[in-house]
Amino acid sequence: MPVPIKSTIPLPVLRLLGKLGSDIRDARLRRRIRTVTLAERALISRTTLHRIERGDPGVSMGNYSTVLFVLGLHDGISELADRSRDVLGLDILEETLPKRVRVPRRSAGPHSRAGE
Repeated sequence: MPVPIKSTIPLPVLRLLGKLGSDIRDARLRRRIRTVTLAERALISRTTLHRIERGDPGVSMGNYSTVLFVLGLHDGISELADRSRDVLGLDILEETLPKRVRVPRRSAGPHSRAGE
């Protein structure tokens, strides 16, 4: 028997998706857009839109993004995992940097100063 999607998603993520769905619904209502109109513009079914507005984790990120685009709220999507905001990743990267940089020695060749 397959495991339900919601049971595999951490509770904080479910809460965030619930808030996102609620915020999408509020944005739609502020713009006075009917569900059928928004669904048509986003090329999704009304059922999918209702699932998005409930924060359903089974709906694709593409559908969430398209609805945000139709509402004019898509600018922040590219910032979600932007490397400049990845404090933990940048800290880990900094820890792996060498403590000092060594300049390679010159080999004894026709231009070296070894014979002077």
